[in-house]
Parts: sequence; C-alpha cells; structure tokens
Amino acid sequence: MPSPSDVLGIDRTASEDAIHRAYRRRVKTAHPDQGGSAAEFQAVQSAYEELLERRREGTESGAGSEPTIRQVDVTYLDYAVLEDRGWCLEDAALFEKAAAADLDAGAYGTLSVRPDRTLLESAEQAGQAWPYSCRGGACANCAVAVLEGELSQPVNHVLPAEAIDRGIRLSCVGYPITDELRVVYYVKHLPSIADLRLPPRPADSRGID
Repeated sequence: MPSPSDVLGIDRTASEDAIHRAYRRRVKTAHPDQGGSAAEFQAVQSAYEELLERRREGTESGAGSEPTIRQVDVTYLDYAVLEDRGWCLEDAALFEKAAAADLDAGAYGTLSVRPDRTLLESAEQAGQAWPYSCRGGACANCAVAVLEGELSQPVNHVLPAEAIDRGIRLSCVGYPITDELRVVYYVKHLPSIADLRLPPRPADSRGID
C-alpha cells in the first residue's frame, strides 16, 4: 500500500509548503472529472491530511512544528442580488459591481476555506446560512455558480452535464482545488437544475418556490 508521501509524489522529509503544492497538483489529476476516480481522489485527500497531521506530531520530519493548512480565499455573492438589480452571471464585472454596491455581509463578502473542508461547511463555520437539503450531492439546493477558480465534485452527484458545463457545482460535496474562488450561491432556481431541488430545511426561510 503506497505511503501518504508516495500518494502525493513527494519525499518523506518534504516541507509543509511542498505538501500543499503536491496536494494541489495531485488533487486536480485525481479528480473524476479529470480522468481520475473517486477512490484516487479520496486517497489524495487522506494522504494530505495524514501528512499534515504527522508534521503536527513531529513524526514525519522531526520538526514538531504546528502546520498551517493553507486557506483558499472565496468571494461569494447571493444570486438574489442579481435578480434584484438586473445583473447576470455572464457579466465579467459582476463581482466588481457587487464590491461597489454596499451589500450586507450575508449577500456579498469573503471567507477562508480549508482545502480539506467543503465549501458549504466552511460557509456555515463563517456564520453564513447558505441553502442545502441532503448534504450528499443528491439534490441541487446547495448549488453554486463558480465564476472563477474550481470546486471539485465527486463522481456520484445529481447535476446534469449542462449545469456542469456552466460552472454549477454542489457546495455540500465540493472542495476548493484552486487558491481563489468566486462563487454565486442560491442558484438552485436556475432552469438547468430547478427540477433537482428537494424540500428545504426549516431554517431556509426563502423556501423552495
């Protein structure tokens, strides 16, 4: 069975930065959408987490220093803002308009996401109330439009090819695989995924209609 270092293709004494770089490189090629498999993708995730944990305990490099997991910068925007202001997802200056619009923190802002946590989980930990229902990739309630960067998706998810081609991803099972992301959340009403919604959780006050 390959060691975590072998999975990431690095030396056992690799620095923390080298681990981060190797993870970013391998997770892209291991992703099912890029010709990899779900098992390979999970193996890369597990190897990354284990190597960082070993550094924390000082068993991999002997340094014993606390590793810092590199954060991904995510800029988010609520789709309701687009509807209210007549903006569209195809607008290249969409996020610049949002930055100048004096929106509240729930509608527009930034958050830091660990690459080993899903986008939805990180948004919730930052105090955001993004919509979701199943948390397993079986509905489109948590869908986001990725306008810059990339968010991974497992093999088994409900999204049609049309939605994937338009940059739609599921935040409940999506892990960031680029250093920066720009996403529009609450896009579950878009025509390509509107039929894939489930009844919302009670806390989702905007409901399913």
